Amino acid sequence: MAEPVCIVGGTGALGFGLAVRLGQADVPIVIGSRDQGRAAEAAERARAAVPGGSFTGAANADAVKGAGIVILSVPFRNQSENLTNLKEALSEGQLLVDSTVPLAAAVSGKATRTLGVWQGSAAQQALEMAPAGVRVVSAFHTVSAAHLSDLNYRLDEDVLICGDRREDKAELASLVERIEGLRPVDCGRLEMARITEQLTALIISINARNKVAAGVKITGL
Repeated sequence: MAEPVCIVGGTGALGFGLAVRLGQADVPIVIGSRDQGRAAEAAERARAAVPGGSFTGAANADAVKGAGIVILSVPFRNQSENLTNLKEALSEGQLLVDSTVPLAAAVSGKATRTLGVWQGSAAQQALEMAPAGVRVVSAFHTVSAAHLSDLNYRLDEDVLICGDRREDKAELASLVERIEGLRPVDCGRLEMARITEQLTALIISINARNKVAAGVKITGL
């Protein structure tokens, strides 16, 4: 069996959407939550959506153990708390995929605005907070959670990946390619996440004005 992928925040919209899509592609999924009961309930919902999939739920610290790839899919206001609590649980060699967006909604502002992050981006903050030896990449900021969760919807968009090592981005790209209709695009070093994270606010604005659930497609590749 393939190595499991852990989704911290898999009870949320984006995390759950990624869980069912990856589970549909025969990737074993561990859904993590601060509350073990909520994680177990989300895993049960995922199994109902994808009867043939492998889904388990656990408290975050237990969920990340044994996973080669850990996707952090939490609101920005919870990013620091989660990474602090996982400092002893994450281990050297794991790939941490940060999908956090510093939306102003985290401080009761508008979802179409973003906050300044001292490190330059939420992904760079994750790198600073992650234990030594944990590799960090950034992705999934422009993918519609609603479309991911709707298994009848035909995906056709790009996943923008930022990271400092080509090997790390290639590892995530291989996982992304397991989901039909998603294409990974290497966007450069992790510092470029300061731009890709901003695109979430742009897409939220586009969606509100056009009553759609837009994604991103890079032409010419």
